[in-house]
Parts: sequence; structure tokens; C-alpha cells
Amino acid sequence: MLERRIEPRLLCADLIDVHWKDKNGRLRKATANLEDISLSGMCLQLDTPVPRETLLRFAHAKSRFQARVRYCVYRDTGYFVGVQFEPGFRWSLRRFRPKHLLDPRELLALSQKRRGNEQNQ
Repeated sequence: MLERRIEPRLLCADLIDVHWKDKNGRLRKATANLEDISLSGMCLQLDTPVPRETLLRFAHAKSRFQARVRYCVYRDTGYFVGVQFEPGFRWSLRRFRPKHLLDPRELLALSQKRRGNEQNQ
């Protein structure tokens, strides 16, 4: 899959409520597992597919926001849904902090530091 986000993605894990209307106009609700997040979007894992361009509404503790589905693919354990936040919303830790959050760049820096220390011994 082609990477389209310029901003770094932070790996995360949290449950988030998702609401949308299906093609027949019925309100749908699901609990999704949040996989990663960036300033402009996120990836969710759901048990059900959601069509491209569907407008999703999210509720999590103190934050409510909307995003549009950009892709939905099935992989082994469920549907991975990539969404782009609607104009006017940029993710920040002040707006929404996932329970588990990891910046892969920090792991890379730590790994490189350890390798350097081992080579100097």
C-alpha cells in the first residue's frame, strides 16, 4: 500500500467508538482498535468493512471528531481502515491521548545508541 502521510505515524493501542451511516442511511456503531495515529489521520481495526469516503464520527473520553475513510482492507484478523481527519481537525495529545503510544523513531534512536555503546566496549 502506498504511504501517503507526510507526518510520522505513532503506533498506539486503544479502543475508540466509531459511528457512521451505511449506504441505506442506517446508523452504525462499532468499537475499533486504534492502530496508529498522525496529525492528519489514523488507522483502525474493525470487525466490519466500511466503504471508502464514508464519514466516520469518533467519541473518546473528552474528544469528538470526524474523519473520512481513505482505504479499507482485510488482513488476517479484521478490517484495517485508514481515515483522514476532516478539515479543521489536527490530532494532538491535548485533544486525545491513546492509552498506549509509541514513536518508532525513539526506538530506532535507542537501538542505534545501544549499538554504538556495544561497539565502543
